[in-house]
Amino acid sequence: MDRTITPARRLAGVVRLPGDKSISHRYGILASLAEGPSRIVNFSSGADCHSTLGCLRALGVPLETKGTTVRIEGVGLDGLKPPAGPLDAGNSGSTIRMLSGVLAAQPFSTQIAGDASLSGRPMRRILDPLRRMGARIQAREDNLPPLDITGGRLSGIDYELPVPSAQVKSAVLLAGLWADGATVVREPVRTRDHTEIALREMGASIEVRPQTIRLQPRPRLQGRELAVPADLSSAAFFLVAALLIRDSEVAMEGVGLNPTRAALLDLLASMGAKPEIHDLREQAGELVGNLVMRHAALRGGQIAGAAAAALIDEIPVLAVLGAVSQGGLVVRDAAELRAKESDRIATVAANLGRLGVEVRVFPDGMEIPGRQRFRAAQLDSFGDHRIAMAFSVAALAADGPCNIHGAEAASISFPEFYDRLESLRT
Repeated sequence: MDRTITPARRLAGVVRLPGDKSISHRYGILASLAEGPSRIVNFSSGADCHSTLGCLRALGVPLETKGTTVRIEGVGLDGLKPPAGPLDAGNSGSTIRMLSGVLAAQPFSTQIAGDASLSGRPMRRILDPLRRMGARIQAREDNLPPLDITGGRLSGIDYELPVPSAQVKSAVLLAGLWADGATVVREPVRTRDHTEIALREMGASIEVRPQTIRLQPRPRLQGRELAVPADLSSAAFFLVAALLIRDSEVAMEGVGLNPTRAALLDLLASMGAKPEIHDLREQAGELVGNLVMRHAALRGGQIAGAAAAALIDEIPVLAVLGAVSQGGLVVRDAAELRAKESDRIATVAANLGRLGVEVRVFPDGMEIPGRQRFRAAQLDSFGDHRIAMAFSVAALAADGPCNIHGAEAASISFPEFYDRLESLRT
């Protein structure tokens, strides 16, 4: 589906964001493994999180959805059933990686696969630690989906992440629920800690120290009422849109402000933005607050090292912002971008080039000079939801209408994105 985005004169209003994608995946999985019912409100409307629910349903978990509310009758650690056929993770790397940790411990065999895009994404990063725990997993080229998993008895391991990845950490911790002995994950660079928080909230014995997480096996997880915060990664598009368009002011309510995700606001503030946070509070262990962003002239910025891992999902839209800032944006240490739904270094550079923006590409990032303008262009999502949304935001600041080819990719994480974006025009 193509979509034409016309330039905006001003954006103003309150945006209702979908539930956090990362947290929705984790709540769905852990509620299924808990004892008793759970009710999850503001569950993500994105297709990825519903792929996780579809897999859980196929594993015998009773669940029902009504709008953005999900009711799950937990089956406990020993209640999953063999699926009737292969599990379909769709486009979701989170689904296939995290559920592989669960499936590795089950007393049955399972195949889990996905769409064409997911079938090209690397899985060795989870295969190695899960095999060390005793899992038997076969993969195409020993790296790519589909994964054939023969579940069985697992042992706890002490594992240091070679690459910062919350998905890999989560796969190991989830497998550790069934392990003989404690499971320890060491992360030299801190990654999103939603799994650790959710495990603790649902009754697991988990100890978190700087750079080290220790999980004791066989907890009795308890079902509960849970509310998913609004998604900060989705908020990023509206934060950038407000900064791009003169005289704009955009507000978002109930946004997840977990400190492991705060790098986005820190970077924007370092560039000269003035994000406002109101009504900061805690919700099931997660920090939540209301955000307001107003237009501002920005300095340049740099994303490298630990910041690159923390901002990996936001880099496409931040690249758009970098082009119009005074000093531009430099991104390094972000080779992980090449293994996302698209090669996001290549696809960001391609669309920036179509907009008339100069960009220098590196194997692990890019350099985008500042003080550039966007011209009207034919743009492409490349089937990637974050590319579709990032360049729809860029189109708001172009000198004429832009056409986004494959705009429907946004529905992977934010089906309502275009309606919410259009609602802010004044």
